[in-house]
Amino acid sequence: MSNVIKFGTEGWRGIIAEDFTFDNVRACSEGLACYMEEAGLASRGLVIGYDTRFASEHFAAAVAEVAAGHGIRSYLGVKPLPTPLLSFAVKRWGAGAAVIITASHNPAPWNGFKIKTGDGVSASPEIIGRIEGLIERVQHRGRVARMPLDSARADGLVSDLDPEPQYFEQVGKLVDLAALRRAGLKVVVDSMYATASGYLRRLLEGGSTSVVEIHAERNPIFPGMRNPEPIDINLGELCRTVVEAGGSVGVATDGDADRLGVVDENGRYVTTLQVLPLLALYLLEVRGERGAIVRSHTTSNMLARLGERFGVPVFETPVGFKYVGNRMLEVDALLGGEESGGYAFRGHVPERDGILSALYFLDLLVRRSQTPSQCLDYLYSLVGPHHYQRSDFTFPAEQRDQIWERMQEAAPDLVDGTPVAQRHVNDGYRFVLADGSWLMVRFSGTEPLVRIYAESSTPVRAAQLVDAGRRLAGL
Repeated sequence: MSNVIKFGTEGWRGIIAEDFTFDNVRACSEGLACYMEEAGLASRGLVIGYDTRFASEHFAAAVAEVAAGHGIRSYLGVKPLPTPLLSFAVKRWGAGAAVIITASHNPAPWNGFKIKTGDGVSASPEIIGRIEGLIERVQHRGRVARMPLDSARADGLVSDLDPEPQYFEQVGKLVDLAALRRAGLKVVVDSMYATASGYLRRLLEGGSTSVVEIHAERNPIFPGMRNPEPIDINLGELCRTVVEAGGSVGVATDGDADRLGVVDENGRYVTTLQVLPLLALYLLEVRGERGAIVRSHTTSNMLARLGERFGVPVFETPVGFKYVGNRMLEVDALLGGEESGGYAFRGHVPERDGILSALYFLDLLVRRSQTPSQCLDYLYSLVGPHHYQRSDFTFPAEQRDQIWERMQEAAPDLVDGTPVAQRHVNDGYRFVLADGSWLMVRFSGTEPLVRIYAESSTPVRAAQLVDAGRRLAGL
């Protein structure tokens, strides 16, 4: 067995056949099985799912074989399944943990190993640290417990899992699907060749609402996009199709369907920092609910303004839903979200769900009788205009330390001519400026990327701040 296995912002990921090998997947599975035994979770079983990437189903089978080698019963997905369904299933079935073979939004050569706890949330840093230690021990000794899949099935240690009926029932309790079906919307859906294909169509069709779906077939190459991430650079065809089809709105889900991207009726991308406050407005004003909001620190200041307006607390966490989801549990939050387009809701699972997020966004349009752009104008009338930009910069892996050192040394009094009011150095470098704008520079937790984020009162100003961040990092 090779390679040091370290979990990043969300799971362990690697290049297929280089880092992401069957040996390494089995080592991760062995480490998790040992942890489940230590924690008294083995008797509750393990949920296992996988995405549409190359060989994902075979990697998932390898996880089941290792679990069976420990006498742990596993529930193995019958087909590629969205991560939200598996997060829901681990809680609904009362399992001890879940593994999802997915690299989410990463480019095609990547795959990954995500771990969810029995609550359906991403495993905490403390749990991951213990599992990493057990994996290292497994790699050192060079062997794992395994039972062939056919034998495990014959012994009752592996059974099929199809959580769709229960998930559809759950979603129907959270949003009025009948009202959405008769609303007369034309919804253009980009499933990005991935796991959410067909879900929104089946949930929404049957009335005057219609669904146009693109990229609905399985294709692990993800043609026409850098990666299956629902952000503006990957949504050109969705934007065009919304305009050509006369769509009311366009929605997109990422590779494992835990993220949402939105395009308005004019074919313009609605940023994730706009979508999250719109969902907060929907819950607080349209549905009249109250509760805390949990946000990662790369999300919009509009959430703080909404919190003040509706009298609810807003808590900030580092980037990663392992922080957001667990904080949601601690404070019984109404909503949790992060800049990447992942949103979670009270009454469901404290984990991202791109499908439910899309349904809630559609319900916002229907219940306010407005288009996406009109909803955004209304939001700005309450909190003022906020515009966001993010740019990702690749770098040779050997330059990571140099970039990090440059950022450590960066302590500017001014950023693009504006005084720096606050400087935060946890999970990256964040500069809050005197005019209320902010800039953040941080490394991706899974790829050799530097991500630069900015929010300001105009799109031009946000772009200028991103360029200032690039110069600070020497990119």
